[in-house]
Amino acid sequence: MRVDLDHLPDVQQAELARVRDTLMAEFAQAISTSTQPWKKNGKILKIILFGSYARDDWVDEPDNGYQSDFDLLVIVSHEDLTDIAAYWYIAEDKILHDPAVQRPVNIIVHTLNEVNQALQRGEYFWVDIVRDGVVLYELPQHSLAAPKPLTTVDALTMAREYFDHWLPSVDAFVRGAGYAMADGDLNKAAFDLHQATERLYICFLLVRTLYFPRSHNIKFLRSLSEDKEPRLVDAWPRATRLDRRRFELLKRAYVEARYSPSYVIRTDDLAVLAASVSRLRNIVEALSLEQLEILRSGANA
Repeated sequence: MRVDLDHLPDVQQAELARVRDTLMAEFAQAISTSTQPWKKNGKILKIILFGSYARDDWVDEPDNGYQSDFDLLVIVSHEDLTDIAAYWYIAEDKILHDPAVQRPVNIIVHTLNEVNQALQRGEYFWVDIVRDGVVLYELPQHSLAAPKPLTTVDALTMAREYFDHWLPSVDAFVRGAGYAMADGDLNKAAFDLHQATERLYICFLLVRTLYFPRSHNIKFLRSLSEDKEPRLVDAWPRATRLDRRRFELLKRAYVEARYSPSYVIRTDDLAVLAASVSRLRNIVEALSLEQLEILRSGANA
């Protein structure tokens, strides 16, 4: 795995260094008062950049709504340290509001054992990280396992099961959003559309990569998915500030539509978002069927 960032401009290298340092400093603070040995002696074993900035096919057009995210894998020494809310929320918030970091940052956190088991199963997402990733930090003597090839037959079986489970689950939330809009419960409609969107991205990621992150952040899920398949970009208009505001309203709906009295969304916003969810469903279904056919052809070869 590479360790240099020479393919990136100096400004982006500096941003990644700042993000890395923030993650490490805030993690150290989060475990500093613990008396439990596994927590007190907790370690970040690796920080790995993956995705478009690792591969060098990133996009940086924020004024047009197209800007690739920094995607980072953080590998830690204990399963409980993967809890985002407990150990990583403050770091994420600081990075989000840091004026020196000019692009979105997403992190996934796993143990070394989780990653190595996935590599030994040959799961595509993790194999891609080993192939393309750039190590930003690591402790010695904590090696990643050598990826083992996943048979096409096994991949087909897993992808088919994921597709059969996740895609049908979307439709109940789409119907629920329609009923809620008809009843005038706009917040409930927004939440249901969020859930439909989240499940569509989960479906795509599982069929294509056999992995999805433990996150309800649909902007993060969208970024990971579009990084794998640019055709997904067509689901969401994003050229205008209004377009981007509407997607942000949908992202916030997971929590705020249920619990915040200040959350407000209009009928016209919901109508546009519902149309985008419908487009996304059609694209995800087509891409998933395409991937299943590729796997089926490989299994029969």
